[in-house]
Parts: sequence; C-alpha cells; structure tokens
Amino acid sequence: MDLSPQAKRVFEMQSYAPRPAIEGVQIVELKRFHDDGGSMTELARLVDGAPEGLSGFTLRQINFSEIEPGAIKAFHLHTRQTDVWFVPPSDRVLLVLVDVRKGSRTEGATMRLVLGSGAARLVRIPPGVAHGARNLGPATARIIYFTDLHFSPDPSDCDEGRLPWDYLGADVWDVTRG
Repeated sequence: MDLSPQAKRVFEMQSYAPRPAIEGVQIVELKRFHDDGGSMTELARLVDGAPEGLSGFTLRQINFSEIEPGAIKAFHLHTRQTDVWFVPPSDRVLLVLVDVRKGSRTEGATMRLVLGSGAARLVRIPPGVAHGARNLGPATARIIYFTDLHFSPDPSDCDEGRLPWDYLGADVWDVTRG
C-alpha cells in the first residue's frame, strides 16, 4: 500500500519495545488476592526488618501523600534517600523519572510509568533520580511510599531538593495520544 505524500511526511512506526530503564530504578510486581468481597495486596513482607525483593533497602519511614485531580507534584530528588512508591490500583498516577546523576551510566535518561490503573507494583527510586507525579484520575490520588531515611524539615539535615516542574518540558506531563 502506498501512502499519500502528506501521510508519508509524518508517518512513523510505533515501537512497543520497552524503553531502557534508569540504572537503579526497580519495578516490583505485587500479588493481589481477590475474592468475591474485594481484594488484598501485600505491599511488603519484612525479613529481619528488610523488605523482601528490595535488596539493600532498609525501611526507616512509611509516608502517605495525596494529589488532587490534574495536579502535578514535581520535580524533587534526594541526595541520600531511596524512595519506594506504591499507588493503589484504584488510582491513576503518571510517574516521571529523570536521572540527573553526573557520570551515571544512564545520565539524562527518562522513564514514564503509569502507577495504579488496575496494577499493583512498587517502584524503587534511587538517590539522584528526580521524580514527580501527575494525577490522571478524576479523584484524589494516593501514594504510599517507603524511605530509607527519616524526613527532616531542618534545612541543615533536609535531603529533598527541587527542580522546576517543567524541567523536561511541560509536555512530559501530557497523556500520550495516538
């Protein structure tokens, strides 16, 4: 089949291959158990205080965050802290990650993941990987996240820094069309 000249100019094959991962980012698929009354998801099974499946991660704090519909909370990063995020399957959150670690094997690489949306998984975000979220759903979205450091609002001990929400361009937050 031959395409019209106008279509040929803009035609491209869509790739369904997975995008390269950022070094240190880990995705852990969780098991959901269903019965006729609902479901249960095991977020973490601790072995001697360490979450199984997240080797080298020591759980120090568990936090709960909410994002209003359409809101973008981005970008922030940590210099020492690792985050492990979970979004309930009933919510729908776009997580955008960018490796800003100078000299990293994946420096400058980005990842876009939709969390929740019927799936149950954890995402491990290492220090130096900037991250942010956009609520794609019609109701308040929830994030439960584990950290390996205690939060401190004290400027001399705080481990959280910011980049502009549009650091990668405003369109990184748009829903992919096509």
